[in-house]
Amino acid sequence: MKSIRETDLRGFVLPVAFLVLWYVVTALQLVNTKLIVPPGAVLDSAWKVVTSGQLLGGLQASLTRDIAGFAAGSAAGILLGLLLGISRWAERLIGPTFHTLKQISLFAWLPLLSTWLGTGEAAKILFVALSAFYPVALSTFEGVRGVTRAQVEVARVLGFNRWQLVSRLILPAASPQIATGLHLALLYAWLATIGAEYLLGSSAQGIGNVVIRGKATFHVELIIVGMLLIGLVGMVLNRLASLVESRVLHWRGPVH
Repeated sequence: MKSIRETDLRGFVLPVAFLVLWYVVTALQLVNTKLIVPPGAVLDSAWKVVTSGQLLGGLQASLTRDIAGFAAGSAAGILLGLLLGISRWAERLIGPTFHTLKQISLFAWLPLLSTWLGTGEAAKILFVALSAFYPVALSTFEGVRGVTRAQVEVARVLGFNRWQLVSRLILPAASPQIATGLHLALLYAWLATIGAEYLLGSSAQGIGNVVIRGKATFHVELIIVGMLLIGLVGMVLNRLASLVESRVLHWRGPVH
């Protein structure tokens, strides 16, 4: 237990050192404080964002887009990955197109989406869904293909029909890979949410708009507040995903 605590404390060394250096160079005016603002100015901007109600409204808007896109993209990814994994015919028909499209950079879809759907909620949610779709589809496909022929033969001997084969053998066996894909998709979806808010600029609320306002008014402290909020939410989502994954897949035992 002592070594774990020491390791945890070591993780604070670099951030604390950075904060001290940041405070010193700005307090002594060794840098241009309009570009590298003092920590106190950042705290003041953060307090204004929180007390003005912008934080709650922006967080709600961003998380709504994130969850909607993540759910839609993940569901589609599981269905396609399962189809490609269990059907050789589907893999030959759909697989080449899927594997080609996945090579296209995610942000390359933005001009097309904005042309079709504008810069409203539909375009943002579809962009987030695309970011979640690919990692889930690939992980599901790999997990399904990891089921051995021997396992399938045993299931058939036990009298499993097609639905039982999928629900009681293939999906449970592929669940670790699917969980990994969902975990990645949750992180990608959050990054895509912020990217959509920033690049599909509109008057809609969102945490990304904190950064946009900071850039528009040249308030560096507001930009930093937005960056910190984005990182904090991403860290919380990652932690929640890890907890859910460990609970759902507890039968695997500890992973070293």
